Amino acid sequence: MSRDLYRLALAVLHPGFEGTSAPDWLRRALGEGLGGVVLFARNAIGAELVRELRAENPGVVVAIDEEGGTVTRLEVRSGSSFPGNRALGVVDDADLTERVGRQIGRMLAELDITLDYAPSVDVNANPANPVIGVRSFGPEPDLVARHGAAFVRGVQGAGVAACAKHFPGHGDTVTDSHLALPTVAASREELLARDLPPFRAVIDAGVRAVMTGHLLVPALDPDAPATLSRAALTDLLRDELGFGGMVVTDAIEMRAVAAMASPGEIAVRALAAGADAICVGVVTEDGLRELTGAVVAAVRDGVLPEDRLAEAAGRVRALSDWYAARAGLRERARADLDPGAGLEAARAALTTTGTAALDRAPLVVEVNTRLSQAVDPGTPTGITAALAALLPNTDLVRMEPGGELPDLGGPRADRPLVLVVHDAARHAWVRDTVEKAVAARPDTIVVDTGIPGPPAGAAHVATHGISRVSAQAAAEWLTR
Repeated sequence: MSRDLYRLALAVLHPGFEGTSAPDWLRRALGEGLGGVVLFARNAIGAELVRELRAENPGVVVAIDEEGGTVTRLEVRSGSSFPGNRALGVVDDADLTERVGRQIGRMLAELDITLDYAPSVDVNANPANPVIGVRSFGPEPDLVARHGAAFVRGVQGAGVAACAKHFPGHGDTVTDSHLALPTVAASREELLARDLPPFRAVIDAGVRAVMTGHLLVPALDPDAPATLSRAALTDLLRDELGFGGMVVTDAIEMRAVAAMASPGEIAVRALAAGADAICVGVVTEDGLRELTGAVVAAVRDGVLPEDRLAEAAGRVRALSDWYAARAGLRERARADLDPGAGLEAARAALTTTGTAALDRAPLVVEVNTRLSQAVDPGTPTGITAALAALLPNTDLVRMEPGGELPDLGGPRADRPLVLVVHDAARHAWVRDTVEKAVAARPDTIVVDTGIPGPPAGAAHVATHGISRVSAQAAAEWLTR
């Protein structure tokens, strides 16, 4: 196997790994030219871990999903210090969005992380969407474009590369691509008018990377999902929209594409379509060897042109070089503390009706809607903790999806009742639960941490997302 070809193949692979330190096989691969590593909450991310990676390959592209709101890898236990995109879209202050983006970039700069897989610039056109929802700035293309560009300016102004996702737009789907292949049934004209303006805006703002969506878009390509489609990645993204940065796939173990072929074949087909980096959420030593071998074999067999592989590896290096050249920006960003940006945005995003307030410790019933596969398990809504900090002895009951409301009478009848739900607009059973709680206890206060349904109860608070600061803002309002 040619060492040059082997290094080119390694350069375009960006795997994740299990454990809280870099395994020996990953260190060896980095020393041999592995181009990137993706970090997750399971890795207990810290500066020491990133130093371990860079000790083997100083130019490695270290990537992370740090969107703010529900999708955080650095603050998964406490909840994010920043509200997510939907809350920022509700506020609709692009300068504030840029400030939030800069502080997220600053947090990553502190850890020497190269690339943030954010923002999501999907237009949440379908209210039933199970995986985008509050991860989108909203349902209107202009709104998403405005705030997507502002977020990119903020992150990259801190010297960290941003990555817009999920091209060509995951907003008009009813299937989670982690679980199956979604279809976007829009015409090309609808895509151009609705889904693509945010991508045009972030490209104009200089975004360094774009992530593909595992989406079948028949108007672009009836035969292959966007990740594997030359029509989507080369003809549209490169040639028509003029994007010259790094194209990275969404994780190829997601069932939307994993069900179609082996990981090696998916990687080869994505590279041939125009992707530059292959994201694999978790891989073993054998898995990385198989992926590398598949790419090398595809070049040798004439399936993947070597100049296409070299071009892809060059774009990965270009992103690494961009990051290296911005050490001064990161140094200035580290000193640019704006600790109030997240809470300011969360407070401004609250939508409230009713006048009920809490003057003593309540009973909190958390209706545990299952969040999407993009959200780390155990991500807290934070509402109970935020209320308990202000009203000691706050009590908590967790209700599982589809479960029955607990008995709200007896000793519990003396406590104020706070019902915490998520995405009532999307779940009929959640709206049903709210209706039952309000019928049993008209004094019920409802807090919706997702895309809310119609206001109900003595007071209704919509945070438009899950984060520590969103919970704090809601608790402040309820105890005002």
